Amino acid sequence: MKKDTPTDSLECLRARLATFADSRDWQQFHSPKNLAMALIAEAAELVEHFQWLSEDQSRNLPAAKRDEVRLELADILIYLIRSADQLDVDLIAAAQDKIKINENRYPVEKVKGKARRAAEYD
Repeated sequence: MKKDTPTDSLECLRARLATFADSRDWQQFHSPKNLAMALIAEAAELVEHFQWLSEDQSRNLPAAKRDEVRLELADILIYLIRSADQLDVDLIAAAQDKIKINENRYPVEKVKGKARRAAEYD
């Protein structure tokens, strides 16, 4: 890790997760396919916490439920970082690129206050 890398950076997490997997000899299981499958399974576990809740209830979770959701989000982040690491993707750069694409696809003056797919604005 670089000297100037903050301890809470994605790079720090990537390195820690790589070390975690390597020390357990799990690299052999961390193919992009397997990690993508694990990622979607964790996302489904997150969705389960919100199933049948109203919009207001989903925004105001009890403390215990909020902590469970917090850990599901962590699982998702972990698998996302491992997937990006295996594919040599810089997640920050990719997110910045995607934001630029979305700014062009969804111009404020056309979409403000509306929730539709991009093709539905044409």
